[in-house]
Amino acid sequence: MHFASQSTMHVAIIMDGNGRWASQRGLPRIAGHRKGADAVRRTIECAPDLGVVALTLYAFSSDNWKRPAEEVSALMRLFEQYLQTEVDECIRKDVRISFIGRRDRLNAAVARLMSESEKGTRHCERLHVRIAVDYSSRDALVVAARAAGPNATRENVAAALPAPDVDLLIRTGGEQRLSDFLLWECAYAELVFLPVMWPDFEACHLEDALASFRKRERRFGAAPAA
Repeated sequence: MHFASQSTMHVAIIMDGNGRWASQRGLPRIAGHRKGADAVRRTIECAPDLGVVALTLYAFSSDNWKRPAEEVSALMRLFEQYLQTEVDECIRKDVRISFIGRRDRLNAAVARLMSESEKGTRHCERLHVRIAVDYSSRDALVVAARAAGPNATRENVAAALPAPDVDLLIRTGGEQRLSDFLLWECAYAELVFLPVMWPDFEACHLEDALASFRKRERRFGAAPAA
């Protein structure tokens, strides 16, 4: 029987439900995204105390460009504001920030703030937060396979991917699919799907998901323990 070591615990979260949370309250969808940013802060705050050292958050998928232009623009403005206000706090809390996904389709201000955030927090060690922006796992796998070349192996493809293997994947909002997120890295991840919308996600939800995870037997293809 295998249990994840707290020294290597990697949690990934599909932060779903912002728009529906707002619609249920008669608010514009961007109001849900603003409340979702508060949930990001809460999660980053509590994760290290729960044994998480790596946290990957699905913020904006490559398919999200299909949303109305007004919503996409508002999301990018919110993301820019978040980076402007949160980096100093991340440094204070010893939280490293990095980003996975494409950057060539982002506006110059957002791309610059992303690079500055990575540079400013690169020395932090308590928690590594990877934020997926304009991210597609299928695209990442194509890039990794090309980098590995004609003699690709599991090892060199994995080394070319931007995130390590996931121990626990959480998706909020009630949907039960991966939506092109860390497909390779989640090959043996434990999955937890929650009905709670992302703006309502609290430390107790993460704690409960981790408690469920730690009760599960992880066999990685081997026979069950006798």
